Amino acid sequence: MRTQTIAGTLPARDHLPVGMAGRPVLDVVIPVYNEEKDLEPCVLRLHDHLSRTFPYGFRVTVADNASTDRTPEVAAELAAKLPEVRSVRLEQKGRGRALRTVWSHSDAPVLAYMDVDLSTDLNALLPLVAPLISGHSDLAIGSRLARSSRVVRGPKREFVSRAYNLILRGSLAARFSDAQCGFKAIRGEVAERLLPMVEDTGWFFDTEMLVLAERAGLRIHEVPVDWVDDPDSTVHIVRTATDDLKGVWRVGRALATGSLPLDRLARPFGDDPRDRRLAGVPGGLARQLLGFCAVGALSTLFYVALYSAFRLGVGPQLANAAALLVSAVANTAANRRLTFGVRGRDRAVRHQAQGLVVLGIGLALTSGSLAALGAATGDPAHSTELAVLIVANLAATVVRFLLFRLWVFPDTSLARNTR
Repeated sequence: MRTQTIAGTLPARDHLPVGMAGRPVLDVVIPVYNEEKDLEPCVLRLHDHLSRTFPYGFRVTVADNASTDRTPEVAAELAAKLPEVRSVRLEQKGRGRALRTVWSHSDAPVLAYMDVDLSTDLNALLPLVAPLISGHSDLAIGSRLARSSRVVRGPKREFVSRAYNLILRGSLAARFSDAQCGFKAIRGEVAERLLPMVEDTGWFFDTEMLVLAERAGLRIHEVPVDWVDDPDSTVHIVRTATDDLKGVWRVGRALATGSLPLDRLARPFGDDPRDRRLAGVPGGLARQLLGFCAVGALSTLFYVALYSAFRLGVGPQLANAAALLVSAVANTAANRRLTFGVRGRDRAVRHQAQGLVVLGIGLALTSGSLAALGAATGDPAHSTELAVLIVANLAATVVRFLLFRLWVFPDTSLARNTR
C-alpha cells in the first residue's frame, strides 16, 4: 500500500519501531519558572511512573524559563542523578518559547509536555501518546471538558476555561474541546513543520498550534483526564486571558485574510472546507466580524446617547436597563440583516427573543459593573459611570457575537459541509 508523505519528508503516520537505536521514543518537557520546591518531587514522580508503565525509552526535559531562585540548580542535580533527565536553561520567560526551543532540538519522535504541578493524573500519559506512536494521530491533548473526565477545581477557573473554549469555537471554529489543559503531545515530524508557523511564545502557544494543525487537516486525538486544580498556581488569570484574547484576534484575522501559509503543511488526511470558506466566501468570518464590529460601534453610541437621556429622569440601574433594551432590539435587527445576511420575516420574532436572552447576559455584566462601582465609590461621577459601562459593554459585545454566531444565527450551510 502506498504511503503518503508530509512535505516530502518521512512517511506520515508510520508506527514507530520499538528499538530506536538508543534514542528515546518520548521526550516529556516540563516548563518551569521559580519552582524550586515542587520540581524535584514532580520529576521523581514522573520518572518513576514512566519507568514502571512506559514500554519505550523516554526522556524528561526540565525547561527552565529564566528562574531567579534555585530551580536551575535543582534541575541540574536531577539531571546528574537520573540518566533519563536533562535540564535546559532559557534566559527569557515564556512557556511557548520553552516548548518551541526544546521540541525543535529534540531527537525523540514523540514530544509531550505537562505542567510541573502534575494536576493531570499520570495514568492518562500512555493513552495520550499511544495514538502518536502507532501513527493513528498527529497531535494529542488532554481534555478536562470531556464527559468522562473527573475534574476538581474552583468555579472561577471552571467559568474561565469554558468561556475561553466557547470563544474559540465561535471565533475560530475550533472543534477541539480543551485548549488550555497543560497536557499535550505531538509527533516530531509534525512539530518540525508546524512550530515555525506558531508566533506566540507564552500561554497562547498551545491554542495557536492546535488551531493551525486543525486547519491544516491534521488529526487531533483527545484523551479524557482526571484533573485536580493546584490552589498554589502562580498563573495570573486576568493577564493570561487578555493575552489569549489578543492571540485569538490575531490568528482569526490571519485565517480570515488568508495570510497564514497553511500550504506549507501537507494535507495527506483531507482538506478542511472552512479554509476555502474563510478565504473566498463573502459571508465568512472576516465579513461577519467587520459587520458585527460596525453594528456594535453604532449600537454602543446609540446606547450611550439613550443612557444619558434616560439618566436625566431616573436612576442609573433603570436608565441602564432601558437603554440596553432599546439598543439591543436595534442591534439584533441590524446584525440579523447586515452581519449574518438573514432576510425576510421568517423566525424574526424568535431571533428577537433569543436576542433578549443575550441582552440578559449583557445586563448582568453592565449592572454588575455599576453595582461594583457604587460599592467602591459610593456616589460616582456621571463620567465615571459612563466609562465603566463602556468597558462592560465591550466585554458583553464579545459574548454577544459568539452567541449570535453559534446560537441565534447559526451557519447551517457549514454544518452541512462538515457532515
